[in-house]
Amino acid sequence: MLRTLLRRRKRSLSSADVMVADQPQVRRAVTAAALGNTMEWFDFGVYAYLAGTMGKVFFPSSSPGVQVVAAFATFAAAFLVRPLGGLVFGPLGDRIGRQKVLAATMIMMAVSTFAVGFLPTYGAVGVAAPMLLLVCRLVQGFSTGGEYAGATTYIAEYAPDRRRGFLGSWLDFGTFVGYALGSGLVTILTAALGAQGLQDWGWRIPFFVAGPLGLIGLYMRLKLEETPAFKKEAAYAATEGESGAAGGPTTVEASPTARGTLKEIFTRHWHAVLICMGLVLLYNVTNYMVTSYLPTYMTVTLGEEDTTAQLLVLCTMLLVVLTITTVGHTSDRWGRRPVFLAGSIALMVLAVPAFLLIREGGILLPAVGCAVLGLLLVCFAGTAASTLPALFPTRLRYGALSIAFNISVSLFGGTTPLFTSGLVELTGNDLVPAYYLMVAGAIGLVSTLFLHETAGKPLRGSGPMVETHDEAHRLVAHSRTAAGRQARDIWIRLRHPWAHHPPSDRRD
Repeated sequence: MLRTLLRRRKRSLSSADVMVADQPQVRRAVTAAALGNTMEWFDFGVYAYLAGTMGKVFFPSSSPGVQVVAAFATFAAAFLVRPLGGLVFGPLGDRIGRQKVLAATMIMMAVSTFAVGFLPTYGAVGVAAPMLLLVCRLVQGFSTGGEYAGATTYIAEYAPDRRRGFLGSWLDFGTFVGYALGSGLVTILTAALGAQGLQDWGWRIPFFVAGPLGLIGLYMRLKLEETPAFKKEAAYAATEGESGAAGGPTTVEASPTARGTLKEIFTRHWHAVLICMGLVLLYNVTNYMVTSYLPTYMTVTLGEEDTTAQLLVLCTMLLVVLTITTVGHTSDRWGRRPVFLAGSIALMVLAVPAFLLIREGGILLPAVGCAVLGLLLVCFAGTAASTLPALFPTRLRYGALSIAFNISVSLFGGTTPLFTSGLVELTGNDLVPAYYLMVAGAIGLVSTLFLHETAGKPLRGSGPMVETHDEAHRLVAHSRTAAGRQARDIWIRLRHPWAHHPPSDRRD
């Protein structure tokens, strides 16, 4: 009994266990990470809005419907290599550091996106044109495999526990700002140049803009420091390595091999991987449905004017941008699970009504339908960046999150425009996108039911992270008081083992 009680006793915190956030460094970390997502999603916004034009430029011999499917197939191809990028960059980020890997992914994204603007058309070089486009997309996908997981990990490990939801939501704020910038630029070019001018040469302009954006993002990331959690884990691993070299005890965790890390992820943390994949599916199916497929759905399937459809989706993105940090702050107060649960149930209930409104035509009713989808999307976008990193311990967080995130995105997220446009073309049913969202909502609901609440709690494998030194002193004092009370309770149980039983159970 004594051994059991002592095992259950929690050690009190010391001042070395509690990390105090460096507020200027936190702001730099959030800004640099968000800017990388802005760069990535600037490309997505451009490609989604130019899908019809890109189909005509690189696949001119096909019918309009097949052109769109071909353009989205090239879009989806980038997602096929994302798990490979995650397998490379994720474990690498756990070994050499988050900052170095995030700088590398930024370089690859910027160069590959910038290069698309220089590609020759099908009319100039024939089939080599779509092949070159595919190569650029594959490089983008490979680099993106280490981008989102690294950025979420970086912010989560810098953010104080009580504000992780709010600070993490700024990462996806950058996502939708980037999308809005890309789609807004295409909308302006469409209005200024017309469909023919855009097809002739105007489609190149947005990709040229990616170059300066990438240089700014790279400069900011090179100025960053490693996260406190990674530094502490690296110092611990180094200490364990020295103990092993001196003949003392060591552990597998001290210096894991790539194979050992992958084995541990899928054997000891498989439940967290499945939860992560379910939540990522929910978020990304909704995300790519709204951001990548909806503009094409309204123009090609419903026959709306390009400018009308683009403005409606652009306004939806602005709605997401305006509300996303509020949702992140709400998740700090109410918890991550309630926000995901409410969003999942609402998606299952409101997906069909939203698409019924969108297909009514005009401006007002489609605007309401788009707004409903935007508010559903922000439930997941504002919470994901603080929820997903908390599923895994520090020493393998980057790798596990990269692998789980990218497998799910590749299979279900990035393929959403391709599958949905193909199903609509095959069945002729323009409510297929709504049914697709309902399935995603059901999977997300099941995943959320198995999710442990992490709001306000330290990350797995890390000590508490607070905002001020006074808060750290209070937390240590409270921990010592709680440990003292627990020690007193153990002493009482040892001296009076019958004291915790009801009076009726006591023997005379």
